[in-house]
Amino acid sequence: MRIGGFLQTTLLDYPGKLACTVFTQGCNMRCPFCQNGGLVLPEHFEEPLGEEAVLEKIRKRSHVLEGVCVSGGEPTLQPDLPEFLGRIKAMGLSVKLDSNGFRPDLLKQFYQDGLIDKVAMDIKSSRANYAKTAGLTPAADLLRPYEESVDFLMHSGIDYEFRTTLVKGLHTAADLQDIAQWIAGAKAYYLQSYETSDHVICLLTNRASDYAAFSAGELEEFLQIVQATIPNAELRGVSL
Repeated sequence: MRIGGFLQTTLLDYPGKLACTVFTQGCNMRCPFCQNGGLVLPEHFEEPLGEEAVLEKIRKRSHVLEGVCVSGGEPTLQPDLPEFLGRIKAMGLSVKLDSNGFRPDLLKQFYQDGLIDKVAMDIKSSRANYAKTAGLTPAADLLRPYEESVDFLMHSGIDYEFRTTLVKGLHTAADLQDIAQWIAGAKAYYLQSYETSDHVICLLTNRASDYAAFSAGELEEFLQIVQATIPNAELRGVSL
């Protein structure tokens, strides 16, 4: 496991549980607004944390912790992720996996093997604008794995949530309408606001950025669009 960061305590990354978060290095996407550029771009990777040292820290706090969030980057790119998750589950802890849905085969296998308890999947944008928003090369079958992951999560019985980070310059009302139709019936969908930082990918790659956060009022308008199809959708981390 290439572990790029470890947060010993969080009440946010695994809603409803006292947890810690493990951040993996590497991602198949290059979302220009991503705040975790240091975990995505190999040229900005720091020396990985020792896997055994991280597991030992989790073990020592396993009597206090309720769960572990494994995030990234994109964790499903790690070839030894199943073994890592198994060792966490052996400590009696719940596992939440943050993923962009690139590997639906692994999501299914992990669930079947009892290695994950919840999945938070990012929905980057409308299907028409997915490649642009995710920094991917357009291709005829680009959406296939992400659509398969959405279908699996909504029909497998696993606990899950979908979430979209909204960025002025990338997202429009039409995008939100399409997303809502795509994941209609979702049990949990959250809209989050873009935040700039020194680690945003577009800045790390010396690209000019016209991206900005929407106002609270604009986010509320997006929420109302989504709620017409997904009534339980919510804003997360936004003060109105």
